Amino acid sequence: MRSRRRVAIGAGGAVVLLAALDAYVVTTILVPVVKDLGIAVNRLERVTPVLSGFLLGYVAAMPLLGQLSDRFGRRPLLQACLVFFAVGSVVTAVAGDVPLLTTGRVVQGVAGGALLPVTMALAGDLWDERQRPVVLGAVGAAQELGSVLGPLYGAGIAAVMEWRAIFWINLPLVLLAMVAVQYAVPGGRGEGPRPGVDVVGGLLLALGLGLLVAGVYNPEPQESALPPWGVPVLVAGAVVLAVFVVWEVKARTRLLDLSGVRRGPLLATLGVSLLSGAALMVTLVDVVLVAQTVLDKDTTEGALLLTRFLVALPVAAVAGGVVARRFGERWPMAAGMAVAAAGYLLIAAWPADLASASYGPLPRMDVDLVVTGLGLGLVIAPVSSAVLRFVPAARHGVASAAVVVARMMGMLLGISVLSAWGFYRFHRLTADLQPPLPFLMSEDEFARRMEVYNAALDDALRTEYQEIFWITAGMCVLGALLALAAGGSGRGGDRTGPADDGEIRPSSGHTGRDPGKDSATRHVPTKGLGNILGKEG
Repeated sequence: MRSRRRVAIGAGGAVVLLAALDAYVVTTILVPVVKDLGIAVNRLERVTPVLSGFLLGYVAAMPLLGQLSDRFGRRPLLQACLVFFAVGSVVTAVAGDVPLLTTGRVVQGVAGGALLPVTMALAGDLWDERQRPVVLGAVGAAQELGSVLGPLYGAGIAAVMEWRAIFWINLPLVLLAMVAVQYAVPGGRGEGPRPGVDVVGGLLLALGLGLLVAGVYNPEPQESALPPWGVPVLVAGAVVLAVFVVWEVKARTRLLDLSGVRRGPLLATLGVSLLSGAALMVTLVDVVLVAQTVLDKDTTEGALLLTRFLVALPVAAVAGGVVARRFGERWPMAAGMAVAAAGYLLIAAWPADLASASYGPLPRMDVDLVVTGLGLGLVIAPVSSAVLRFVPAARHGVASAAVVVARMMGMLLGISVLSAWGFYRFHRLTADLQPPLPFLMSEDEFARRMEVYNAALDDALRTEYQEIFWITAGMCVLGALLALAAGGSGRGGDRTGPADDGEIRPSSGHTGRDPGKDSATRHVPTKGLGNILGKEG
């Protein structure tokens, strides 16, 4: 039994890693994709839905599909999502235009969005409460590993094959994952009544996020940062999300149950996760674009430049866990976001002759990217630890999922909003530039003017990236302030959640008492997304 459950969680971790790889793989192959689809490099805004589509599907589907796994079982949901992930991969691989490519990525995202919470739920099914946090940490590590390996994975395959091969390779990987899931993952739904599914809440969340993303997508940013439909669609998205919040307060079955939890510190910590996710996605996309559009590096060279940041990220994540254990979560969270803000300010100040810039013997690009990666990495473990501290042990799975959802929402909204602003600024900065016409001048004069024109384009690109990194630094400063507001050091008796004496107790139904008063001696039944750790009593 023990070996089989390890195989089960290993299979779950593998599919989580597969989805995470595909979430980040596009960042390093964006320029080859754009060229293959016949889009000019100075019209990158037209391919923004390819980035945001996957993230939108991933975030919007995660809570609802996690609940469906409670009702219908882990294995059927995992198998269904793997099938749809394969379908989305095929659509992406054969796509010849942006709408079809975006469709494939959305399908991949929806399917991938279920894999993390369902695997977390599997950990809750197979391990007791004392061992469960370690297993959940391993699953979370698979998710984080995708952010490190995804860009390198994409660049490595694109260096030897066409970018479409990345998505064809998913098919045998999915088949292997399905065999492992079928063998190792239990097929039943467990005992007890079937938990409820908050379909209305899930649809409201998906609709609200979709409207926000659509509101900031501007295929023609020459005149304004927002499209003509931007303001009304953004207002509609905000209204839908407000309705979602009201629904979650009043509904009996909820996506996220916060009863008996101090909401202020919890939401502040989730805000740190959201802002760090936005900063992470900006780095993954814009550092590679800087390399390919300003430094004239190819896909592989752009990915190798990004490795400075990616290697520092997990190293600092381990260090952040050690520091949080000794000093509590607040200070490493705040320090990490502050260091990241300093890193983005350094990146924003990159000079025109970046290739030769250095700090003594150390290349400036390397140092600045390592500093930024260390800052964001320092935040990862304290955020997860703090959220787990704020909630009862019976909701650790939903708490872990909430951290990931917040980070992915930050990535989704961050890249959508900052891309809209960046593309608008680029077109404004280049509005008066006119390329020289070769038939009106001599060959030498045309070459001279073309050099001047290309230099002006590079200046506009540098200004656009500079402003984006300034904004990102501001988000990190806000994240540091939220970290300070989260309260509590997290050491010893400073725990804000219920006491946990290590004793394993069965989940009980609601007795009509205030769950906040007796949660130290019994487990409060979880509802909605909270059910991903087990069955509702």
